[in-house]
Amino acid sequence: MWLFVGDDWAEDHHDVEVMNAAGRVLARARLPEGVAGMARLHELIGRQLADDAEDVQVAVGIETDRGPWVAALTAAGYVVFPVTPLQASRYRGRHGVSGAKSDGGDAHMLADMVRTDSHQLRAAAGDSADAQAVKVVTRTHKTLIWERTRQVQRLRHQLREYFPAALEAFEDLDAPDALELLARAPDPDRAARLTRAQVAAALKRARRRDIAGKTDVILAALRGEQLRQPSALTAAYAATARALIAVIVTLNEQVQALQGQVGEHFGRHPDAEIYLSQPGMGTIPGARVLGEFGDDPHRYADGKARKNYAATSPITRASGKKKIVAARYIHNDRLIDALMAQAFAALNASPGARAYYDDMRRRGMAHNDALRRLANRLVGILHGCLTTRARYNEATAWSHRGSELAA
Repeated sequence: MWLFVGDDWAEDHHDVEVMNAAGRVLARARLPEGVAGMARLHELIGRQLADDAEDVQVAVGIETDRGPWVAALTAAGYVVFPVTPLQASRYRGRHGVSGAKSDGGDAHMLADMVRTDSHQLRAAAGDSADAQAVKVVTRTHKTLIWERTRQVQRLRHQLREYFPAALEAFEDLDAPDALELLARAPDPDRAARLTRAQVAAALKRARRRDIAGKTDVILAALRGEQLRQPSALTAAYAATARALIAVIVTLNEQVQALQGQVGEHFGRHPDAEIYLSQPGMGTIPGARVLGEFGDDPHRYADGKARKNYAATSPITRASGKKKIVAARYIHNDRLIDALMAQAFAALNASPGARAYYDDMRRRGMAHNDALRRLANRLVGILHGCLTTRARYNEATAWSHRGSELAA
């Protein structure tokens, strides 16, 4: 016997509905977030159980796959189906075209969805706590890197408006020496008064090479003729630039600190050795791939399923005589980013990967397409290694392409 629960969650409450296999609504309630709400949910479900309660299974549809509430549902033995907002929206459209929407209605929709379409949904992965910890730190690490990039672009835009010479002087605006010197002299006048000793000291602290040559280049750019903004406007821009520099410095520090945490958590995971054996897979990309794939051994039925989840495999759209094979544009950005970085690094680390890529290029494929196909092949190899609990072996991985390896 099955019971189906729809859970429309908000920050401080959950609208839930319990439904039987025939689609009859058994109970509805609004529950508070936290322990009290979870206890009331168990009580609500318990009231619907007959004498054969041990034979009852509970399926829960909810639009999230993480958080203490989902963890508590899984720990209680319920089968949790995380539903994406797109899936929910399209399922809602099957039952009405008016566009009406409510929290109670969404709970009903989710309960009915897991009742009728659970065979089409993916249950929440049973990843270990170690794998989830890796996912948390790698996601935050990558998020901070993306945020740093945004802040650097904002700083670049500001400097272009009032201090273009700074862009000539510093190639990398997130580098320690550039940030130190710009914080000290965020406007053209103060930058022109920087001494050779100050610039050289900043370069030395940043562990740069050819300090004398780089000092000459920086001073020449900062002291050269340039267009100026009015002094009041320059002062305003300099204040905003200094604020952005402080944010970037802090982000640099936290990115570096979290990088150590990524390595520490990844190193404790039992699959780390297999991931690190893959060509082009270092600690950071390996941790990201592990975190996004998870370590539930039953999550992927085969290598094809893992490739589809990674979005490295192509997608086919066929109708009548028309057939199109294209790259997947809906994907996990964090996962595909790490896999493409691994594929690029593998070109120098694996003769088999290099031969496969070169073969794709000889067939007329563009660089990105060939690299994605290589990433797809490497995901399949990774799946095989994880399934057999074996480290990567170059000869085994590319044995079917022996002629290319020998070429």
